[in-house]
Amino acid sequence: MRAPALARASASVRLIALAASAFAAVSSPSREAVAELYSWVDEDGVIHLTNVPPKGPSPFRPYDGEESEGFGGQKPLVLQMPSGEERVLYPVDVSSYDQLIREAAEHYRLPFAFIKAVAKVESNFNPRAVSPKEAKGLMQLIDSTATDMSVSDPFDPRQSIFGGARYLRILANMFEGNMALTAAAYNAGPDRVLKKRSIPNIPETQRYVRRVLTMYRHYRRTE
Repeated sequence: MRAPALARASASVRLIALAASAFAAVSSPSREAVAELYSWVDEDGVIHLTNVPPKGPSPFRPYDGEESEGFGGQKPLVLQMPSGEERVLYPVDVSSYDQLIREAAEHYRLPFAFIKAVAKVESNFNPRAVSPKEAKGLMQLIDSTATDMSVSDPFDPRQSIFGGARYLRILANMFEGNMALTAAAYNAGPDRVLKKRSIPNIPETQRYVRRVLTMYRHYRRTE
């Protein structure tokens, strides 16, 4: 987190289990369940997996069942990239904190899908996540922001989600509800966004905003 925004360890490839029910849907190691996976790799090299069949034009394609048999059993999923490099990915239950996110969304009058998208991009729903810059928890709060948001334990899922949602509400007010600018400010800090009232020319922040908005659109469709 660039004070007072958030930071996270960068990764060239991350597993994004797009459907909120994806973990449960593929929890059986059966061939039938595995065959229902679809995947695509975005321009940032992020691998997206979903068990929701694509409707209409879509970048998703059927995912090779032989490669994905370990996914439902919570074993590492080893993928071979076009370059020949292997990547090891792990399944994530993307619905674990939905109830807390809904409560925070209602309390702070924010879209459920937006808070969930930020949590996904920030920590991949890992409540114990710590970035190299000491951003912590599901919403990756640095200590100063956690204190400002009345969060005493950033590793507590409820405190982290409500603290992150409160900060998002403040930023949304600041940027008149503009979701892209709110996400940019969460990542790069409000001062950088206020300077030009636009997303800063910072590659990490631009990728971050794209990912948050991509996940927001998905979670809206799967609510």
